[in-house]
Amino acid sequence: MTKTLARRREKPAEARHEVREQGTRINFLVHDVSRMRSTLYDQEVRPLGLTRSQWWVLAQLSRQMPEGMLQTELAKVLEVGKVTLGGLIDRLEASGFVERRPDRDDRRAKRVVVTDQGRAVLKDMVKVSSRLNASIFEGLSREDIETAERVLAVMKANIKAKLNDTAADDLGAL
Repeated sequence: MTKTLARRREKPAEARHEVREQGTRINFLVHDVSRMRSTLYDQEVRPLGLTRSQWWVLAQLSRQMPEGMLQTELAKVLEVGKVTLGGLIDRLEASGFVERRPDRDDRRAKRVVVTDQGRAVLKDMVKVSSRLNASIFEGLSREDIETAERVLAVMKANIKAKLNDTAADDLGAL
């Protein structure tokens, strides 16, 4: 085998290794940025009387307004147990941010809905988020942010597809 041919064969392997190395770094950075931003956000919403778990529940419910979500669906989306979520909803309900209502189709099921007071605190959460984003994105151009969004969206889609493939494989094994 000639040296040129050997080098050609090595480059793709080197390129794959380089992508894996970069992928490892970006994975750590994504995790660190997410964790650190959540910690910073926790500090900023503490005066609103919210814990991380509570603001996360409200944020998820805000995407489903005004009809809310079934408690079981919300537990699945948040990846928490039904008992854990029940306690969170109890505290949010006691604070007046959400209420449980019977579902239209299944009166035994409970739908969690954001109240007027909850919508007011969500507006405050958005203000906090906007203020934090201004400082977090400092020094980044609009193009930088758009590129990051595109890259993360593709990564998310790839992960979602892989999770769906894994779920389908698991079902096929049954």
